[in-house]
Amino acid sequence: MKISRRTVLKTTTLTTIIVALLPRVAFAARNSLRTVRTGIQPGNKTRLVIETGERPSYSLSYPANKLVVTLSNTAANASLAPAMAAGTLITAITQVQSGDKLQIIADLAKPIDEIPRDNIMLLNPNGDNDYRLVLDFVAGSGVNNAATTTASATATKTTKKSTPTRKYIVVIDAGHGGKDPGCIGKGGTQEKQVVLSVAKKLKNKLDAAGFQTYLTRSNDTYLKLAHRASIGEKKHADLFLSLHANANPSRAMKGFSIYTLSEKASDEEAAKLADAENAADKIDVSGFEQFDKDIRIALSSLQQHAVAEMSVEYANGAASAFKRAKITQQPGPDVRHAPFAVLRSTVPGALLELGHLSNAAEEKLLKSSAHQDKLVAAIVKSVQAYNFDV
Repeated sequence: MKISRRTVLKTTTLTTIIVALLPRVAFAARNSLRTVRTGIQPGNKTRLVIETGERPSYSLSYPANKLVVTLSNTAANASLAPAMAAGTLITAITQVQSGDKLQIIADLAKPIDEIPRDNIMLLNPNGDNDYRLVLDFVAGSGVNNAATTTASATATKTTKKSTPTRKYIVVIDAGHGGKDPGCIGKGGTQEKQVVLSVAKKLKNKLDAAGFQTYLTRSNDTYLKLAHRASIGEKKHADLFLSLHANANPSRAMKGFSIYTLSEKASDEEAAKLADAENAADKIDVSGFEQFDKDIRIALSSLQQHAVAEMSVEYANGAASAFKRAKITQQPGPDVRHAPFAVLRSTVPGALLELGHLSNAAEEKLLKSSAHQDKLVAAIVKSVQAYNFDV
């Protein structure tokens, strides 16, 4: 059933957009909110559609009788009134700005359980529509919902550790290697050495936690980006993690950053980083002819909504895990997007920049065993919290 775009304006609905109370946005938002609308789907499912100008990075949380959708690096839309269809579980919709994040808070007539992955769609622009985050849900027990949160709080996704019914397969890619050292710190620390050390430690911890893991390289070997991506395919991986360390012209810049694949970079810095990483073997990320047949198939398949959505979901969870571990974050959005060749496959994945070798203090941290253990522990938690089941 197609969602009605008719606005059903009741007196109570007029109070749902409290944009007059929103603080003035003092940041340059990458994304913009276009529309919010509700509808009814077969099976008496409530549908919530959030339309944005750019591909959204989002998380979900479930306070008492509410559904909170948090959009990273997005500004509130003071002129927007939601299109509210009759007969849904949603009684009101509110926008609340929390720093550089926008919360869409849906008040519910009845509690709901955590929305299953296959009831979440992230649709690309089509005709008159921009990017759409589509959530379908029904009334539930609400027993897994989090406690009530304040409207100004940052929403975080309710997560639970994966208890594998089978051994989920994780491929860990230590970036660079061999003739390609990657970034080199002022103290001489090479990126390829740092990420290989972290990758080996991560493999051991994930193996001990019940996952089946593979390394794209276990020694100082040079691999082309297409080969790295193909390993994830050949191992039938459930998740692909590419580990790197960053560099920046500003020696003061520090902190981790997390990226997922996108044909369009989310910002200038993401574009430059993708160019630098892709230059490792001079692969033209838009040139299909440079890849083997199976990788060309993968290049097309990755654009499927489910794989892209799963990658963003993992990346958001990883960013949260890093921050909970008190690991410094690079200023900017939790998750960035860029056309990294190494992420081009049908396997959900993310590229994790563990810190900046160009920063003297962080260079010392990145080569220290204790800090590497801290990074590994955060990544393990992010993998355990990720919902592998579709």
